[in-house]
Amino acid sequence: MDTETTAQPVILNVKEITKMLPHRYPFLLVDKIVFLNLEENLIIGQKNVTVNEQFFQGHFPGVPIMPGVLIIEALAQAGGVLLHKKGHCDKIAVLLNINNAKFRKPVVPGDVLMLHAHGLHIGSKGGRFMTKALVNEQLAVEAEIGFAMIDKEQL
Repeated sequence: MDTETTAQPVILNVKEITKMLPHRYPFLLVDKIVFLNLEENLIIGQKNVTVNEQFFQGHFPGVPIMPGVLIIEALAQAGGVLLHKKGHCDKIAVLLNINNAKFRKPVVPGDVLMLHAHGLHIGSKGGRFMTKALVNEQLAVEAEIGFAMIDKEQL
């Protein structure tokens, strides 16, 4: 997932993200979008990991590590912003499957997670993203995430 493209970077702040995603604290896991290329189906979001996160109270107290499942959720949320920007505003993307997930580096308080999501297939009924989360340009997590598109009224 190369970020060198001819598209101009688009920056979305958390206020703009909350207009696109149904998630709210403590489950909104994308702080801002730092890159977006709709033609290449590529988005990069950012999550600032702080010691004040609720999950650190119970996930390895004394040796806080961000739960891998929440990193996957953050990656999926970045993909959700891409879907919204591509015009899929009337539906909600829900997790369908996670394939080939690998957790390569622990994520701890003070880390800045860079959330890369590349749409492999995006359709009206669902699709797939290839994702990776980086900390200091080192791979922390990678996974292929499948999603289904559901009408908001069905939930």
